[in-house]
Amino acid sequence: MTELKVPSVAESITEVTLSKYLVKDGDYVELDQPVCELETDKASQEIPATIAGVVKFVAKEGEDLKIGAVICNIDESAAKPAETKAAEVKETKVEKKADVKKPAEVKQTTAPVEEKPKTEEKKEETKQSYAANTPSPAAEKILSEGDVKAKDVKSTTGVGGRITKEDAINAVRAKANMPQKEAFSRGERVEKMSRLRKTVSERLVYSKNSTAMLTTFNEVDMTAINQIRAKYGDAFKKKNEVSLGMMSFFAKACCLALEKFPSVNAYIEDGNIVYHDFCDISIAVSTPKGLVVPVIRNAESLSLAGIEKKVKELAIKGRDGQLTMDEMTGGTFTISNGGVFGSLMSTPIINPPQSAILGMHKVQDRAMVIDGKVEVRPMMYVALSYDHRIIDGKESVSFLVAVKDFLENPHKMLLGADPVELLIEI
Repeated sequence: MTELKVPSVAESITEVTLSKYLVKDGDYVELDQPVCELETDKASQEIPATIAGVVKFVAKEGEDLKIGAVICNIDESAAKPAETKAAEVKETKVEKKADVKKPAEVKQTTAPVEEKPKTEEKKEETKQSYAANTPSPAAEKILSEGDVKAKDVKSTTGVGGRITKEDAINAVRAKANMPQKEAFSRGERVEKMSRLRKTVSERLVYSKNSTAMLTTFNEVDMTAINQIRAKYGDAFKKKNEVSLGMMSFFAKACCLALEKFPSVNAYIEDGNIVYHDFCDISIAVSTPKGLVVPVIRNAESLSLAGIEKKVKELAIKGRDGQLTMDEMTGGTFTISNGGVFGSLMSTPIINPPQSAILGMHKVQDRAMVIDGKVEVRPMMYVALSYDHRIIDGKESVSFLVAVKDFLENPHKMLLGADPVELLIEI
């Protein structure tokens, strides 16, 4: 009997949660076959079998386990179950046609039922079908607004199968995946907080209580970025096999601005200020299990294509719960994009021990005064939350203005400044 124990996942982690088993109790598992999934403070990790055999559960799903605790036992002495031969299974399903007897014909002893003319029968069927598929005026309006066809309503409660107002509401809710709630319900449910959610909660409270956080705002005209994406998006995707998104432009602009304002890329540690000559950009990614913040290492040295590929890779890993601890630690600056959810403006919270975070938001057409004329421009509000203990107001505002300038004038990202200014040395 071999014990499968909780492995050491990181120096700072002493306890994990047994999220779920990937096999059933008593199943035969092969070597390296995933047996269960453990949830740590930042990610989920599958634990493979260390030997082939029959699994016997010891710990329960949802249980918190210390490092080194026994998850389950594997009986390597148990014989592997024999596989059923396909030929034998097929043979048991074959029926002998010779044994199948044709049922005897039953003679009609009762008087024949008078049949209605086919024309009348067809009229009655049409009438019944018409009634069963006809919504009431109120239901018809609801179905039209919810883009649901009457024939797609599965459950009807009206007389003769007519669609009532309640039927239409339920059909629209079903299409929108909205659960049907009982009227005046007072029900409650209690769910155990996941380990990831606990960690996020603790870090957010710590960040709020341990930093002198302020937020400064600005707005960016996204016209130039949109034109580049529209003109070169297809060619970019064809060459790099990844879409040209906005995150790469923002990451590149932030890297260039961080070089000008190094305190925004620093943090406080043991009474000292630690400055970084590199830009490890953390990107906030929403996953089914909660918020994770993987890191793009040395983003200042990557091209736009390199950044986009890394963003896609980390987003997929985050969605599938395959991010490692190393991929989520060590960032120096964070970018959060609430615009994908429709946020117009927000105050992002600092990701400790970092000193600043940039919040992206929804791009919205607004009337702007350009050279004395009112024009409609795609605008985005941007927010920079920063730790006032290390970053002064002038630096924070100047940093955000620099990011804005790079985004509105993408050609400056090539050399980190206006080429003309470099040419005439001003």
